[in-house]
Amino acid sequence: MGCFSSPFYKPTRRLPMSTTSTDREQWSSQIGFVLAAAGSAIGLGNIWRLPYLAGEGGGGAFVLIYLLCILFIGMPYLFGELSLGRNSQKNPVGAIKSITGGGSAWIVVGGFCVLAGFVILSYYSVVAGWAVGYAVKDVLAPTMGFEAFAASPWLNVGLVAFFLLLTLLVVAGGVEKGIERWAKILLPVLFVLILLVIVRAVTLDGAAEGLRFYLVPDFSEITFDLVIAALGQAFFTLSLGMGAMITYGSYLPKREDIAMSGGYVVLFNTMIALMAGFMIFPALFAMGADPATGPALVFVVLPEVFAQMPLGGIVEFLFFLLLSIAALTSSISLLEVVVSYFVDEKNWSRRKSVLIIGVITFLMALPSALSFGAVGAFSDLSYLFGEGGLFGQNNVLGVLDYLIGSAGLAVGAFFLSVFIGWVWGADRAADELRQGSSTLADGFLGVWIFGMRYIIPVVVFGIVMGYLTGTL
Repeated sequence: MGCFSSPFYKPTRRLPMSTTSTDREQWSSQIGFVLAAAGSAIGLGNIWRLPYLAGEGGGGAFVLIYLLCILFIGMPYLFGELSLGRNSQKNPVGAIKSITGGGSAWIVVGGFCVLAGFVILSYYSVVAGWAVGYAVKDVLAPTMGFEAFAASPWLNVGLVAFFLLLTLLVVAGGVEKGIERWAKILLPVLFVLILLVIVRAVTLDGAAEGLRFYLVPDFSEITFDLVIAALGQAFFTLSLGMGAMITYGSYLPKREDIAMSGGYVVLFNTMIALMAGFMIFPALFAMGADPATGPALVFVVLPEVFAQMPLGGIVEFLFFLLLSIAALTSSISLLEVVVSYFVDEKNWSRRKSVLIIGVITFLMALPSALSFGAVGAFSDLSYLFGEGGLFGQNNVLGVLDYLIGSAGLAVGAFFLSVFIGWVWGADRAADELRQGSSTLADGFLGVWIFGMRYIIPVVVFGIVMGYLTGTL
C-alpha cells in the first residue's frame, strides 16, 4: 500500500470511546483468533450453500463475482465489525451502548444480532444434525432416503440434541480454553479431510469437465441477479451482520493488527469455500449429475453420486464428517454472541448463560426439526402464507432461514454499516484499525472510510432489496 495522503482520513484527536475491561477474556494468540474467526465463517454456507449457488449460477461466473464481492465489499466491512468489537470490548448491544451512551434506538440493531444468534442456531443445528447423521447413516439407517430421514421425529430431535451439546461444551470452556483451543484442533482436521475428498474427486474419470465448469467463467451467465446473489453469499459466508465478528473482535487485544488478522480470516474462509467446489463439481460431472440442483445438492444428489464411485462409502463418511466439523465451528460463534450478551449485560456467569441458552435454543429448534414431514402444522404453513408460502418457503425452517438467516442478516448488516460509517464514524473506526498496525497507510484508510460511508451501505441495501423482492 502506498503511503499517500488522503483527504478522507485524518486521525482524530478524541480518544475512541471504549469500555475496556481488565478482566475480559482475550484470544491468547493471533493464530487462535484467526482460526476461531475463520471457523465462524467456515460453515454450511461454504460447503453446502456456495456449491449449489455456483451450480445454479453457471459455475465459474458465480465464483468470479463472489471473489470480487469478498475482496472489495466483504473484507472491508469485516474490518468495520472487528473494529467496533475491539473498541468497545463488548457484545453487539454493549458495543452500540458504548458509542451512544445508552437509550438510543440503535441498540435495537445490537439486540437483533443477539436474537438472530438464538434463532439461527436453533434451525442451523437441525441441518448440522443431518450432517452428523449422514456421516454415520450407514450404521443408523443405511436404506433410508433423505425424505424419510428428515421426517423421522426422534432421529432429528436426537441429532439436534447431540449437536447442540457439542456446541455448549466448547463454549462453556470460555474464549481461550474452549473456543480457541478447539478451533486449533478442528480447523486443521477440516482442512485435511477436505484435501482427502478432493484427491478422490479430481482423480475420477470425467472430473476435468467439472473443474472446467467450476473454474472457467462464462461471462454470458453474469446478470444483475447473479451479482446480488454473490453479494449475499459473501456476507453470509463471512458471518457478517449477525454480531459474531463484533463479539470475536471484542476479545482482541489492542496490540493486534485488525486488518492483517481480518485478512487472514478472509483468506482461510475463501480458500475453504473454493476447496468445497473442488470436492463437489468433479464428482458431479464424473457421475453425470446435474450441478444446478439447488439446496438438495448435498443431502440428496451427493449421496447418490458417492454410491456410484469407487470407495464411495469412505468418501461419503469423510465428506459428512468434515461438513459436521464446519457446522460446529460456526455454531460455536452463534452461541457465543448470545452468551457474551448475558455475561456482559446481565452479569451471568458463562456456565449459567450456556446452560440456560442451550435449553432455550433446543426448545426453539424443535419446530424446525419437525418441519420436514414429522408434524404437519410445521411442515406446511400454507394456512398462514397461502399455497406459495412466504417467498417460496412453506415450512418452519425455510421461513426462519429466509426471514432471519437471509433477509434479516442483510437488514442487520445494512444498519450496522450505517452505524459504523456515520454514527460511530468511519474516521474513529479507522483510528481503531490504526492501533496495533504498523502497515496501514493513511491513503488506504481514506479509501476505506469513503467505502464504509458511501459504498458499502448502498451495496448492502441492494442485498436487502434482493431478498425483499424475491430475487435471492
